[in-house]
Amino acid sequence: MTSSRLTLADDARDSILSHAREGAARDPPAEVCGVLAGDSDARAVTATHPVSNVADEPRVAYELDPAETVSIIEAVESAGGDAVGFYHSHPESDPVPSATDREQASWPGHVYLICSPDGRLSAHEWTGDEFRELAVAVE
Repeated sequence: MTSSRLTLADDARDSILSHAREGAARDPPAEVCGVLAGDSDARAVTATHPVSNVADEPRVAYELDPAETVSIIEAVESAGGDAVGFYHSHPESDPVPSATDREQASWPGHVYLICSPDGRLSAHEWTGDEFRELAVAVE
């Protein structure tokens, strides 16, 4: 991937934000997460797939359920799409990569999108060493 921009379909953005608001409404609030699907070469997200957060402390961390994640990625690829990356929410903090996000990132070349329940989004490519911020265009 070489583009410094992520294109996010309007419906995909709405699904991510709805999921983030569901997590923020829990008591205590919890981060939510999922898979971004679409076209990796164009860095375009056309669909999202929620995945259970199995982190020990979901209020401040996320961990995609491994079995669900593999199943979703296989289904996306079987349908001719790509796993562009992953999303998660920060229900009580800004949508920027945390120290934990940096420590746990493990898919070089993939997009990590972070959202806030208030509608703010940020997207970053994990290079293997650091997050490189991407512009987000909603279409």
